[in-house]
Amino acid sequence: MTATDPRVTVVMPAYNEGEQIIPILDRLFESVHLSCEVLVIVDTATDTTIPVVERYALKEPRLRCLVSTYGRGPANAIRFGIDSAAGPVAVVTMADGCDDARQIDELARLVERGVAVAAASRYMAGGQQVGGPILKGTLSRMAGRSLRVLAHVGTRDATNSFKAYSTEFLREVGIDSRDGFEIGIELTAKAKRLGRPVAEIPTIWLDRQAGVSNFNVAKWIPSYMRWYRFAFGPRLSADRIRERASSNPPDPKGRQ
Repeated sequence: MTATDPRVTVVMPAYNEGEQIIPILDRLFESVHLSCEVLVIVDTATDTTIPVVERYALKEPRLRCLVSTYGRGPANAIRFGIDSAAGPVAVVTMADGCDDARQIDELARLVERGVAVAAASRYMAGGQQVGGPILKGTLSRMAGRSLRVLAHVGTRDATNSFKAYSTEFLREVGIDSRDGFEIGIELTAKAKRLGRPVAEIPTIWLDRQAGVSNFNVAKWIPSYMRWYRFAFGPRLSADRIRERASSNPPDPKGRQ
């Protein structure tokens, strides 16, 4: 890392956000004080987010919009953004304004202090989820609390996408998710099996105020369950984690 390299890379997957992304970017650049780069990742060259971000980048050189070559969907966008990151810390945040950008610095500093994963937790003291589908929230809360108590993963909110990661850790264990937003639980489970520390801070998550969420609970439950089960078990080396993950792809009916 040189003096000109960013301390943190902010990875923001986006899908046809258009002008709605402007206030999100405004809040982000007002909130992040660490040296950073911000990568907005889209699926296709026709995404309505691109011209808006490119125009914004004329006044904000830390911002870039990239078209993922890894395939469609948020998991592939996040993977592409992380693989493009120049910083030693990567923070994943959404383009819909649900996450509190003021916490990016705090999450990044936890990683700089030595944790592999720093989670923004809706389900610890001081955290809260405001709005959103009831079923999604209930399942997420149950998964987070049971993983904390039974698998000792280090956070009560393994499913939240708003997390900071050591990019060294990410490149050590790899990312196998290819579908939705299950990367958060995947990497939390991998950190636990590798024996790397996970930390959390409370966050208040607000359901998006504009646009429509693309989250489909029924479609992505099998992928979440794959990594939920993976969190249980003895410590593994990074090589064994890669072997286990690649030899155990998700089943469309949720079996493993």
